[in-house]
This record gives sequence, C-alpha cells and structure tokens, in this order.
Amino acid sequence: MESPHNRKAQLVQAPFRPEITGRRLVFLAGTTSRTSGPDWRETLTDAISHLPVTVFNPLRPDWDSSWKEDVTFAPFREQVDWELDMQERADMVVVYFGPATDAPISLLELGLCARSGKGVVVVCHRDYRKRGNVEIVCQRYGIEFYDAGEDFTASILGMLGALLAGMDV
Repeated sequence: MESPHNRKAQLVQAPFRPEITGRRLVFLAGTTSRTSGPDWRETLTDAISHLPVTVFNPLRPDWDSSWKEDVTFAPFREQVDWELDMQERADMVVVYFGPATDAPISLLELGLCARSGKGVVVVCHRDYRKRGNVEIVCQRYGIEFYDAGEDFTASILGMLGALLAGMDV
C-alpha cells in the first residue's frame, strides 16, 4: 500500500471544484452500482496516487437516491453539470461497465468521449448486457478495451506517463 507521504494525486469528488493541482486530469466515468469486490475507483486511484494528477470522481458522499432527476432540481442539476464539466476538462477518461445495471449514463459518457481525442480506457465486465455494443465502439474509435477481471492499471499508468512526459516540467 502507498504511503500517504508518497501521494501526489489530488482527488476531487463531486460536487467540489477546488483549485486543480495535478498536471494531468483523469475522469472516472462508469457504473456507480456497488459490487461484491473492491471498488474499481478506489483501486485505480490508489494505483495512480504517486503521479502528479487530479482525479475527478463523480461519486458524492451526500448523494440521495430519492432526488428527482429533473433539470429544475438544483442538486441533480449540480451533479450533472459537474460531471459534464469535469469530463470535458479531463485529459483521460476511464469508463467502467459493471454487470448489475445497463448503465445508460456510462454509455452516454463513452459516447461523449469516444471521438474526443483524449486518452480513453474502457473496462467492461463480461456479464454487462450491452458489452457487444461497447466493444464495437471501442474497436471503431481505437479505444483500449479490457475485461473487468484484467489488470488495466498498467495501461492507464502508461498512458498517464506518456501524457506527463509530453509536458514541460
């Protein structure tokens, strides 16, 4: 486990908008449903915590599932605006598709970034119902695609390393 003293990454959770300290920005899109294993966002954030990046995590501690998903409901609007803003700012987007939901918002997030030219990595569980569609989109647009059981962190570390290497220090 990484020592807190070695942590360089900044973690930003919705709906907060602090001053950004990372040299590259990563948005964690995808399924928010709880699974039986470790949380994929925590696992990935821990794996890249030694890098000078900012990680945008859309999970918010005060989320209430009873909130009305309506443009006029301020907390919901704030969440959606935050997610759109942070995904647009990000240099890299990681999209995870778990087996427990059709994940319509995750599909939308993939569609928004597929042609963006950003670094995009998709991780998809073999039991995700829309997996075939996701895999075809990834093939068409040259997006790295991983099974949820594979270790995709090495690819993300490599992409972030290349992005960071291309910057002036």
